[in-house]
Amino acid sequence: MFNIPNILAFIRLLLAPVMFFLLVNRDSLLLSGIHYTWLDYMAAFIFVVASATDFFDGYIARTFDQVTTLGKILDPLADKMLTLAGFLGLMLLDRASAWAIFLILTRELFITGLRVSAVSQGLDIAASWMGKVKTVVQMIAIGFLLMEWPGAELLLWTAVLLTLYSGYEYVRDFFQNSTLYT
Repeated sequence: MFNIPNILAFIRLLLAPVMFFLLVNRDSLLLSGIHYTWLDYMAAFIFVVASATDFFDGYIARTFDQVTTLGKILDPLADKMLTLAGFLGLMLLDRASAWAIFLILTRELFITGLRVSAVSQGLDIAASWMGKVKTVVQMIAIGFLLMEWPGAELLLWTAVLLTLYSGYEYVRDFFQNSTLYT
């Protein structure tokens, strides 16, 4: 149950609120005396480390046949917590469009609900190729927004488009395979 991939996903779960804290509690006594730029660097570093655990937990789980039911639950939850922490923190810092974040989070919640429904029917809706691309682009966009690099806004809206399209793919596949509507 607690194999290396699950431990890496759990670490990602723990790092997400730490990154969020650094982004939204800049006036905290705990962070007093630390310049905002350094808080951005620390949040970006935590985000990169957490994002790397996403790659490695999946790679290790597949390569060494360590895929578990816990991992199938923990990995997407950790991904959602990390992106939620990043996007909400950036929105609160006014570095990300509230509309972009609303569209991304709405899709994520809807697809999570769809996956629960699929599981209740015995269907396995695994992450699609587009879903993986969407996650990578979201993570790159968060990194660019954290560092306030040029092109960050374009990456964010590219992530929105990929997020909505991959959501369409999940919905399409669900209805093609669902017993609810046959």
